[in-house]
Amino acid sequence: MNIKEISKLAQVSTATVSNVLNNSPKVAQATRERVLRVIRETQYRPSTIAKSLKVKRTNLIGVISEDITVFNTPEIINGIDEYTENHGFHIILNNLRLYQRLGNHYADTAKYRNFIAEAVQILLSRQVDGIIYIGAHSRDISGIIEHLPVPIVYTYCYSAGAEDYAVNYDDEAAAYDAIQYLIDAGHRKIGVISGLYDSLQSQARFKGYQRALLDYKLLFNPAYLKAGDWERESGHALGKELLTLPDPPTAIFAMNDLMAGGVIDAANELGIAVPEGVSLIGFDNRECSKFFAPPLTTMALPLNEMGKQAVQILMNRIVGPQSATDAHDDRLKCTLVERQSVAKRVVSAAMPG
Repeated sequence: MNIKEISKLAQVSTATVSNVLNNSPKVAQATRERVLRVIRETQYRPSTIAKSLKVKRTNLIGVISEDITVFNTPEIINGIDEYTENHGFHIILNNLRLYQRLGNHYADTAKYRNFIAEAVQILLSRQVDGIIYIGAHSRDISGIIEHLPVPIVYTYCYSAGAEDYAVNYDDEAAAYDAIQYLIDAGHRKIGVISGLYDSLQSQARFKGYQRALLDYKLLFNPAYLKAGDWERESGHALGKELLTLPDPPTAIFAMNDLMAGGVIDAANELGIAVPEGVSLIGFDNRECSKFFAPPLTTMALPLNEMGKQAVQILMNRIVGPQSATDAHDDRLKCTLVERQSVAKRVVSAAMPG
């Protein structure tokens, strides 16, 4: 099977097939899909060496994952793989295993800078056309990767460099939506269990929490704020503290699903039913959230879409000048997943909470 036979089966010119194989933007989407369908059905494999010499590209994208075992990473990689598969590119994955090596301690970059440098060099030696870097924890990693001869896009993390591109989700807007959902359900006394204080995610989600209270003219009660560490044990301990206050909140926003699971543990120990005694909303929509008792209402991250968006921006930069629509720091919207951990509360003039 050769390119002429592909063009005949797809009823297009050989130039059009070549443009599809090279991911040229000149081809209409319907035509591109028809050519790709013929390529898949015939299992056509162009000569990688000849093609790379001609267009000075390998159609290989390097993906550096800080840790593939962290919950966010597989779905992002799936989005990357799905998009590249449909556009004639392939990925080479390098897993740094940083969570396995360091836990949640990402601040000391000296401990893992060498791992990243080695991964970059391995991918460059394979002549990748570009690199996607997937963080295990959302944070600023400016300067952790030196100037590269190929374009790079960050996701689930970002870099403040003028030429750097990143795709993430909007923490503040998602937290606002979560609190608004609780307020619309009639709750006025809303506690919050944050992640680590030095986390940008915690800070952004707390801003969303505060902004929702302000917009709905609700007073912030400092006693309702507890700082956790993202683990279930902290949700358990801090959930107990909130639920045993003299005037406890009627709803709790836990900044991740693991801590929300800890709050359920605490409520069970105290004989408080969820959601009848206290409502609860989490964040992340991890797999475990649907198996809690009751199943957890939570904010789902657009992980698959983040992967697709990251690779789309990277491919735009590989094949030509960046598109005017490609934002340097793209923030995608999270979505609410309603389950059974939030109950509506009747609010009367005599009972504001």
